[in-house]
Amino acid sequence: MYWSWNNDFSSILEEIKRDYWKWSSKNPVKFLETIDHNYLFDIIEKKNLKDKIHRLYRDYREYLNKATILEKSSEDENTSKYIYLSAEYGITKCLKFYSGGLGTLSGDHLKSASDIGIPLVGVGLAYLYGYFRQYINHDGRQSELYEQNYFESLPMNLVLDEDYRPIKISIEIFGKNVYAQIWCLNIGRIKLYLLDTFVDENAVEDKRITDILYGGETDKRILQEILLGIGGLRAIAAMGIKIKGCHMNEGHSAFLVFERIKEMMKKENISFKEAQEKCYYSNVFTTHTPVPAGIDIFPRWLMEKYFYNYAVNELKISFDELFAEGDLVTKNKGNEHFNMAYLAINNSNFVNGVSKLHAKIARRMWSLPESRSQIISITNGIHIKTYLSSVSENFYKKHFGKNWLEKPGFFEELKALPDEMIWKMRQKNRSALISQIRERISDKLKLIHDSEDKLQEVQEMLDDNALTIGFARRFATYKRGTLIFRNIERLKKILANDKLKVQFLFSGKSHPKDEGGKNFIAEIVGYADSDLFKNKIVFIDNYDMEVAKQLVSGCDVWLNNPRRPLEASGTSGMKAVTNGCLNFSILDGWWLEGYSPETGWKIDSPENYENMYDFDVDNYESESMYNVLENDILPMFYDRDSKGIPVKWVNKIKTSIINLAGYFNTERMVKEYYDLFYSKLK
Repeated sequence: MYWSWNNDFSSILEEIKRDYWKWSSKNPVKFLETIDHNYLFDIIEKKNLKDKIHRLYRDYREYLNKATILEKSSEDENTSKYIYLSAEYGITKCLKFYSGGLGTLSGDHLKSASDIGIPLVGVGLAYLYGYFRQYINHDGRQSELYEQNYFESLPMNLVLDEDYRPIKISIEIFGKNVYAQIWCLNIGRIKLYLLDTFVDENAVEDKRITDILYGGETDKRILQEILLGIGGLRAIAAMGIKIKGCHMNEGHSAFLVFERIKEMMKKENISFKEAQEKCYYSNVFTTHTPVPAGIDIFPRWLMEKYFYNYAVNELKISFDELFAEGDLVTKNKGNEHFNMAYLAINNSNFVNGVSKLHAKIARRMWSLPESRSQIISITNGIHIKTYLSSVSENFYKKHFGKNWLEKPGFFEELKALPDEMIWKMRQKNRSALISQIRERISDKLKLIHDSEDKLQEVQEMLDDNALTIGFARRFATYKRGTLIFRNIERLKKILANDKLKVQFLFSGKSHPKDEGGKNFIAEIVGYADSDLFKNKIVFIDNYDMEVAKQLVSGCDVWLNNPRRPLEASGTSGMKAVTNGCLNFSILDGWWLEGYSPETGWKIDSPENYENMYDFDVDNYESESMYNVLENDILPMFYDRDSKGIPVKWVNKIKTSIINLAGYFNTERMVKEYYDLFYSKLK
């Protein structure tokens, strides 16, 4: 998957046949399987692409073979591995195994582990339909389309034994065996293994355990989490991989603690409590939610249905003892619910939140006894090259060399660059984004055979030179996607100013069952379609990693306005930084750490915010948003020197990149996990 964070790879396939590369959802396996090979070799000759292809391959081999920061090879089969488990992974557009920030964070974690050389192995689920494709219907509302993944035509391979038969694991679930086969993705130097229940041995209802990401009712959720946690460890064992420790990214995989205890009991012939104590010091748990409602909780009857036999026969304890592990305080005294975060915390010596504020809230929310380790913070980051546009990357390569990102103190060197160079890069990024949006909307209109007049209108939509503000993320209601519309008259006035032009781009999916989020999307689509805001507000449907990359690189300002303190970290704004896009956000999650007047803008919140639930926070914060936009952001963007350069704006871009990009990335984040947790596992 090295190619998935390499812009040169994508540019080569675009040169071969751009429309075909788009049609394949940027899946090189499908592209190469279906393209006419005579045409392929002919076009490589005609366009002199051989040298580019060989150069790219040499870079790839160099990446795999060079000494890493930790100077350890994750390919050494004798090295015990750190096992990283997550319910979703965002790697690239064609692999629909993610829904939002948790998934892209998981994917970035693996990519940076590969870059650094940590002997890590990822474990997840291979969803047949993955997350849904979003389309906006005639009423302006989100509809969901589930498209089947054909794993054989994706960049992944079935794991086979020495006789070339698929390796399969089984779990006894409610009195019968459920089987899963294993798919492997090479994420640079490391492996990601995904479990798939669509095998012949399973009944139809069991096959469907891995059909849809976050689909179905509570029963489906617990089955997926049994497969991820218990099945994940069995898959690791079936492949003969030695475990150094386990990292649970959120509570979805927490059932693994029971499987680890069971195996330790067998290995050393010891009791449940003795095995639990031994395993405790080699488990890591990362929580991503600052509210109890964001955690998976299962009723007692459901846990008893699936775990009674496991407790009695495998762990040699009563079901009540097992159930008590899902409670943090009362230890099952009258409690009727099993909390997956509590299970993970009770069985992990190392626990962290994903920003300083989030860790503080988590410590207060869970109040762990002083006799045990406490919740610390490891602030999230992003894998820079995954979200860097080709325009931005070529800019850095041109001025700082091919290996610019590996140079110590590189970002400081930006200070010396002339302002016009930075500004030219920004204009190219914005123009590329607007061109991509026009093409995307045109393609949709052509599909439904719309009129030539409508197609011509699309070519004139948006302004290449206007201040462009982006808001794109999962449409959970706490993220308040419609906050900018709080005062329509005020917004009309801002958008009507022809001297200080501004346009807003929105994108994002709502969970199929989240009617509040769907209502937000419908409201924005309604404004975008209205004569009042036409060409000033655009909603881009079917948000995915490709759309995210286009937006974070092309927008001038990245807007984020969650209800504080519900944004545990947030990473979309980090993705914008290295592309020269500036952040404008509530002081929540990572932005509380990243903000300074020199790096971006903040949206003011009322004092004693957390105690003022009766205060109209939305009005207060939207007024601050309008004020900063009118009085600071727009005037600065359009304050130009004699060369047409917004000098103060460009200086803000430089400071933002210098101060933020070097810290808010997953290389720093994964190093922290290694130094604070992984290296101390025992």
